[in-house]
Amino acid sequence: MNKRVAVIGVPSSAGARRPGQELGPHCLRGAGLIERLRASGQEVADEGDLPPWTYTRDDLHPRHQNVPAVAAVARGVAEGVAAAASRDALPFVLGGDCTLALGVVAGLQRIGGRVGLLYFDADLDLNTPETSPSGILDGMGLAHLLGDGLDDLRKLGSVCPLLRESDVSLFAFSVEAGSIDPPELARLERSAMTARPLSQVAGRATDAARAAIRELEARVDHVYLHFDVDVVDDRELPLADVAHVPGLSLDDTGAALANFLASPKLAAVAVTEINGTRDPDLRTTRRLVRTIADAVRLSRCAS
Repeated sequence: MNKRVAVIGVPSSAGARRPGQELGPHCLRGAGLIERLRASGQEVADEGDLPPWTYTRDDLHPRHQNVPAVAAVARGVAEGVAAAASRDALPFVLGGDCTLALGVVAGLQRIGGRVGLLYFDADLDLNTPETSPSGILDGMGLAHLLGDGLDDLRKLGSVCPLLRESDVSLFAFSVEAGSIDPPELARLERSAMTARPLSQVAGRATDAARAAIRELEARVDHVYLHFDVDVVDDRELPLADVAHVPGLSLDDTGAALANFLASPKLAAVAVTEINGTRDPDLRTTRRLVRTIADAVRLSRCAS
């Protein structure tokens, strides 16, 4: 976090399972994220929001809902990320659902070099239209980054697949929470991705995060940190669209974030999956914002 920060809002629940995530950027700004980033010593430019998209049920395509909207949002994210990165700023993306990751990676590819993904998420998002029980693209984002699924999404960038399996690090996913489907676990088993489940991270987040980021830095030129708030135990931070119990403690989450944000190869950050209907008074979002700002401050001291 030693670069200028360009905040890009993505008010979209196009890939989600219900409305609410389109409120995420509004919640984070309303909870004081911009002010706290500046107070931590960051130079921050708020680039505003991309056009909003709110989830509507797509009965015509039950196996892959709202593909045109998800692809349009991702293309807009790619443009914003590429523009910020070309100015040597750090894109700080406020989501929105997890399919925005397609746009972040596609945008980073335009600056050249090898892109790696630190996927800090309670889920794997490795379903495809053939395996998904819901047809919700939010649960297929990583699969499309790895070249599986639909051409409209997996071919959004300059290369396909958008990411190599060896350049993906999965961190703190919760098999015990029950939201990861058997085909996703089978896909993980036959992949070359680095995987640290919740059971290996809880209570030892600092050491686990340091190991994860160092391994990824050794393989790539640019690191994209994708932070899905559902990684935090819902009993402590009830913000995510889908509750995950068990999950990581908020203290462990902050410790991991501080180590990830200190990476000299950090090229983009995204915060996703806040469903604003769960936090109308922003009380819980303010706790999250304090955790993020504290992690930024600690990362600046470490870098």
